[in-house]
Formats: sequence, structure tokens, C-alpha cells
Amino acid sequence: MTHTPSTFAPLHSGWTLTAMNPEVAPAELRDRLVAGIPATVPGEATLDLLNAGLIDDPFDGDNETKQQWIGDVDWRFTCRFDWHDDGADRHDLVAYGLDTVATIELNGDPVAQTENCHRSYRFDINDLLTDGANELTITFMSPVRYSDQAEQRRGYYPHTEHHAFNQIRKPSYTFGWDWGIDVANAGIWREIGIDSWSGVRLAEVRPLVDVSADGTGILNVHVVVERAGKGRIMSPMDAHSQQTPVPVPVHVTLEGYGTMLEADGSVDQGRNETTITIAVPEAKLWWPIGYGDQPLYAVSVKAGDDLQAEWDGRIGFRTTHVDTRADEVGRPFQIYVNDVPVHAHGYNWIPDDAFISRISKRDYERGIRDLVEANANMVRIWGGGIYEDDVFYDLCDEHGIMVWHDFMLACAAYPEDAETKEEVEAEAREQIIRLSPHPSLIVWNGSNENYVAYAEWGGYKQALRDDDRKPNDYGYGEKPWGDYYYSELFPQLLANLDPTHVYLPSSPMSFTRFTNANWDTDGTMHIWDAWNRADYTVYADYTPRFADEFGYQAPPAWSTLVGAVHDEKLEPFGDQMLVHQKASGGNYKLARGMRGHITPGNLNDVSFGGVVNGTPKDGEHSWLIPTDDWADIEDWHWATQLQQAQAMRFGVEHMRSLEPVNAGALIWQLNDDWPVVSWAAVDFNGHRKPVWYASRDFFAPRLATIQPRTSEEYRETHSWEGVKTDTDHLELIVLNDTREPWTGSWTVERRTLAGDVLATQRIDDVTIDAVDHRGFPLDEDVAQLDDAANELIVATSSDDAFPRVIFNGAEIIDQRLAAPADAFTATAERTADGVELAVTARDYVRDLFCMVDKVDPDARVEEGMVSLLPGESVTLHITTGHTGDPVDFAAANVLRTANDLKR
Repeated sequence: MTHTPSTFAPLHSGWTLTAMNPEVAPAELRDRLVAGIPATVPGEATLDLLNAGLIDDPFDGDNETKQQWIGDVDWRFTCRFDWHDDGADRHDLVAYGLDTVATIELNGDPVAQTENCHRSYRFDINDLLTDGANELTITFMSPVRYSDQAEQRRGYYPHTEHHAFNQIRKPSYTFGWDWGIDVANAGIWREIGIDSWSGVRLAEVRPLVDVSADGTGILNVHVVVERAGKGRIMSPMDAHSQQTPVPVPVHVTLEGYGTMLEADGSVDQGRNETTITIAVPEAKLWWPIGYGDQPLYAVSVKAGDDLQAEWDGRIGFRTTHVDTRADEVGRPFQIYVNDVPVHAHGYNWIPDDAFISRISKRDYERGIRDLVEANANMVRIWGGGIYEDDVFYDLCDEHGIMVWHDFMLACAAYPEDAETKEEVEAEAREQIIRLSPHPSLIVWNGSNENYVAYAEWGGYKQALRDDDRKPNDYGYGEKPWGDYYYSELFPQLLANLDPTHVYLPSSPMSFTRFTNANWDTDGTMHIWDAWNRADYTVYADYTPRFADEFGYQAPPAWSTLVGAVHDEKLEPFGDQMLVHQKASGGNYKLARGMRGHITPGNLNDVSFGGVVNGTPKDGEHSWLIPTDDWADIEDWHWATQLQQAQAMRFGVEHMRSLEPVNAGALIWQLNDDWPVVSWAAVDFNGHRKPVWYASRDFFAPRLATIQPRTSEEYRETHSWEGVKTDTDHLELIVLNDTREPWTGSWTVERRTLAGDVLATQRIDDVTIDAVDHRGFPLDEDVAQLDDAANELIVATSSDDAFPRVIFNGAEIIDQRLAAPADAFTATAERTADGVELAVTARDYVRDLFCMVDKVDPDARVEEGMVSLLPGESVTLHITTGHTGDPVDFAAANVLRTANDLKR
């Protein structure tokens, strides 16, 4: 849905970009930047420079460093347009997105100054417009200089990264992140234009829903109108203060699923708001994907004497709440939808492009498709990004993807001065109102990691200066750091504007006083030691109630990597490679993390002592390469991608096996905003990494996994106070995260890699209720591996309701995997839209994956990360325009398996 009024006329054409301080630009560009270049609106300065041929692709090679001057320029966007009075009562300049610190003038007269990228603006320009030719100028101050000056003015507030992003209401990630390029520039990133209207306009519409015990859907439509009149700055917040003694009729229509209901109301004299209620008997309920359907009802709101002001949207009837009551483990964060406990699993989402103005509907559609087809049911919008376009939330509504939404404050202390408070309140109010109709929106979160930063990161607690202290500080004065927003402002706004969603002040967040902010048994947690300092098997040491951020890195698809990195010798520590690796010591951590899994040794074989900013001091990297054969960069690329998939499979299956103690697992992250080595499951060019294919199985609504467990008998005799008890057996854990029960049986076999069955266990008459989870101990002759390097445990359900379980007895480095030539055969045939690649296993084939983009960067493959037992076959369906030999897709460095890495 979009809520742009029909009376709005965008200003798309006639724009020019000039530099106000060209002296900071390269000398050869200054004349052009003073004279002006064509500008695209919506757009950004960097993209206009690119379109004019003045700069190279910012994402390519090391251009990021060469183009840092762009963020130091004051940019002016100028629009010359013709306008003629149509007789409307009011003409407002409406800007839906200005990035960020802007001075607006119309025909040389000042209109306003703005300082917030996260909100829209509306200004009455009746007295400034001229019949005929007009000139609108918007001058943006350098965001880098503004944030530096604000830091000098306000004082230092701790933050991550190298820019003071917490001093400006601009998306934090545009200044660079540990996965993101630094492209802090300026622009009119959403629509701008003139809204000409008469009588009244709908300033706010908040259709809030509830469901009665008898199944009746209750729709409460809260309406705020603004009457035409003089006034310089108009916003939804200002509309509340306008008092005009003229009643305004309001008409509401709800339609869908055989229902057509109407209701009338009125905004009384002396008021600007009203509420109209519609009851829907036996309303169809909206459910998260996997739990039910997603029925959406159309809502139309019209206001005014001739009902000329109109708002159209959609709602879904559902209830939601969260259970954080203390239990024997700690405190859960269990989300309920329609009183059913939902296990949330999915990904974190960052803005889909470093240049926010060019994120398109197509990008959103691809992202939601990636979520749906990965069996995800929740996405978290991270607090260093943006409030996304309406189409993102519409797609989540349609497909049943629950949304966890951070307010845009992340990884920093934030000023609590009057100026910042005013801006944060304005943006939060606007976004709460805008997003309130969406049934997919489940959780509002006050901030990303700001509580844990304050408690644990060091330097986040600051004493007030003596001249700032007040008498009641008693010598213990502390500089405000942003808690006002999380503990006061946001909950108050939500209580007043939209109490239908869950709220927590920060993530991670413990709900018990005096506990660690990132405690695994309490509330929500982020797990980053598995990437930064520990083997990924450390996930098994945690009992996360809700892990909403954890992840593991890997490079992007091969074509994406080599399309952006052009080192003379492509290797992990090449100059351009490291430009596209933003995590501290990232490629070192990739190498170290593979030890004991894919490469010889163990995680701690090499210390950080020889590393400066992720690069060995002596420039030699052989100590990262276990054998001469490993020096192949394509093997490194495949091994790191495989390691990412293994780490996430291990972590998520462990967490989900703990259900219902664990209520959520959200991987960091789904997407990239440029070509980069990162935690993403889908790279910037839309290529799905192996971890994405693995997630289709470990995020499946019905999942089975074999996990180590501790029997009560063993616990009684082997437990020690304060020490985690060892495990003594394996169990088949069967999870049914749907509202439909399952009945069937399981066959569990211990096999050799060559396919010989050594032992069998039948588990018959298994009934798993709706939203139910059961564990079945494995017989000793099945669970006890005599030769772990040559044995597997395979569990198969009596139908296809569950992905097959393969429990590997050993890590890849230790497993006696057959070489690819001995393990499988592959044949390729051309089809109408591509290639079918048939693979048949002779021996155990572990984690088969086809890197189709190596043959055709535009190719896509439906299947991936498939393991085959001897005698089994799989057909990979490849969509491609490749006209060469289809067998190219079966080449050794294209069709990859874990078997390749067992040298």
C-alpha cells in the first residue's frame, strides 16, 4: 500500500546538482561540479556523479577510498519547474525523504531546515509559489562535517566504527559498518513534490485490530484530519494542535472474504481526531507462514464534505503478545500469535543497497522470496538501517513473514539534548503511525545492542562535567546515553498510538533485574564469540531463549567476488580483497575457524599476535594454508562458503532442538548492500550462498535433528555444582512447528560411507501434536560409532514431511570421503530454460553444491547443499542463457562437494 495522496504531484524532472565547496573535490572535476550536472530525484549525489561519468563504480576495486571526498561536499539540488494555481486552498511542499541536513529555499525565500533522514516533511508554500517559473533549491551540508561539528558541540558519545554517526539522524550504515562500504553522501532519496488540496486532508490513519474471544474481528480506525489554513510547517504532530470549529464527516469501508461493512463518523467541532469501530463476525485470522493463511482485508477511509480526502490500505486480524514470565530456566521471549506459541526463525535484514534511493520494488520482492523459499517466518529490520518502503511490509503481510523492527538507534550512546529528543520523537511517531496497519509487524525494539554496549563494552558510561551537574546528582552524575528513548519515549508512544505490538527496549535484552544484558537463559541474546573468538561448536554451550543475532562469514558468489576484486593475484589478503572485507581480522578468522573442521589443526593453533588489521606483519600468508594443494583460491572460496553453512546448520539445529525453551533464531544476515565478504546468505547480486540452501532444511516448519543429550540417570551421578553436565547419549529430536499434528514412523540406521547398513532402529506410532516437540533416545548399537570416520547415522520419516537427517560421525578433515571422481557421476542435458544436471552417487557425497555463476553470472540453480548416499541421484535444475556445452556446469571447480576438500 502507499499513502501518497492523489493530490500529490512529484517533482521528478528539471534537477541539477552542484557542489557548494568544490575545493574538496579532485581538481579535474571542480569546473563540472560548479557548473552543475544533471540530477535524478529520487536519488543521491554519488549516483549523479556516476551517471555523469565523473566517477567510477563506487563498489569496484578500491574506489571506496578514492571517493571519500564525496562525503565532505556540501551538495545543492536545484529544480526549475512551472506551476500554475489550480484553485486549491493549500499548496504544500512534501518531502518523503531528505538525506539529511538540508536547507530548503523556494524562489530565493527560505522554507525550512531539516535534520532527519528518517522522517518526512510538509511545508505550506502558498505564499512562496509563483504562477509560472519557479526554482526550488535544497542544499545539503556534508554529513561527515556535520556529525564532526555536532560531536564537538555536544561532546563525545561512544560509538562503533570511525564516524560519529550517532550525532546525526542519518542511517548509520551509510558511514560504513563491519560489512558495509562508507558512502556517506547526500540526496533526496524519496519522492518530493507539491500537494495541492482543499478543505481537509487525512493527516493520520491508524487502523488498529483486535480479536474477541468469540472470533469477532474488531477494527478501530483512528483518524486525524488537518483543515486547510495558513501555517509554515505542517506535520501529523502539528495537526493535533489545530482547532477549527468545523465538523468533518468520515466514512470507513472494510471489504474482504465475503464481507462488506461500512461505518460513518465525524470529527467534531473543535477537534481534529475521531475513532470509528467496525466489528467483523468470524473474522479470518492472519497467521505467520507455516501456521496458517494470510487473509488481508481492504480498508478505505474518506473524509471531508465531499469525502475527497482518501486513505486506502489493508489490515489483517490477529493478536500478538510475548511471554517473559520467569520459569525454571530464566525468562523466555516467547511470541504468541492468536494465542499460539510461534517459533520465530529467519534472518536479519540490512538495507538492500548502500545507496538507499535505488532500492526498488524488485529488490524487495527478491528479498522476500529469499525469505519465503528458505522457510523463514521472521525478518528483523536492524537499527542501523532505515525504515523500509511500504512495499516491503506489504510483501511481509502477503507472505506471512513476521517483522521484528528496530527503531533506528544502534551500537552507540545517543545524546538526550532537546534537539535530538525532538527529532527522535518525530520520526518514531511517524513510523509507528505509518506501520501500524501491518499484521506482519510483531515486535518493536528500542535499539540494537545499546544496553549491552552500556553495560559491557567499556567507555559507554561517562560522568557529567561539573558544570553540567544538577543538585540532585549528589556527585554521581552520569552523562545521559539514550536510555530515555528506550525506557520512556518509545513505550509511551506505542501505548498511545499502537498498543497492538510487542515492545522491548533493546536487543539483546534480559528481563530480570541485576542480570547480564546478554544472558542466554534470559530474554533475547546475540552470540558473537562463535565468529570472533571461539569455534562455532560453542553454540552448544548456550541455551538461548531467543537468539536474534548470530552469524558466520563467507565470501560472495565467485562472479560477484571477481567482479569487484581485481588483485593481480587473487588471494585472501590481497589489497582489494581486504577493501571488500570490513570485519576486523575477517579473513584471518575465516581461516582460523576452519581448523579442525575443514583444515588440519584446531582453532587456537595460531594466535592473533602476528596480525595487524587482519594482515600478517611479514606479508606471508602460508601459515594460513595447511597444504600446498590448499593454495587454490577457488578451494578457499568454496571451503569458506561451506564452513558458513556448517556453522549455521550446527547453531540453528542446536537452538531449535531446545524448543520450547528456545523460541527464536534469527541469523545475521540475509542480504548485502554491496559486493563484500560478509555474513549474508544472499550476496549483493542475488546469488544464494550455500548457507541459504542449508537453511531451507534447518528452518523447515517440521524439522528433525540428532543431538547429544543427558539422561536423568547420568545427571544424578555425574553432575557437579556450577559445571555443565556431559552428555551420555544421542536423541532424535522431532519438531512440529505447525498447527497440524503429524503421525508416522521413523527409521534410523547406522551406515558406512559406502552404504552398508550396520544397525537399524524403528520408531513406530509417532504422534507429534501441533506445535509440539519430542525426543527419542537412539539405541546404543545405532548411536555408538565403531569407526566414526567411515560411519553415518541416517534418520528418515515415513513420509516427506521432514527433511532427512544425516549425522556425520566425523568432521570433513577426518572423514574418509571418496574423491569426487570416485564418489559420483554427473550428466548434463539442455532444457527449454536452461540445464538439468543429474548427479548419481557411487559413494557418500557430502554437501553437493553447483556454483552456476562461474559458468553464467546470471544463472540460478534450484537445488543446493544436497548430500547423497550411495546409489541415490539428484537432478539440479539450472536456469541459464548459457549457450555452450551444458557439461560446463559439471566442471570440477563448478560442481563442488565437501569431498573436494578432503585431500
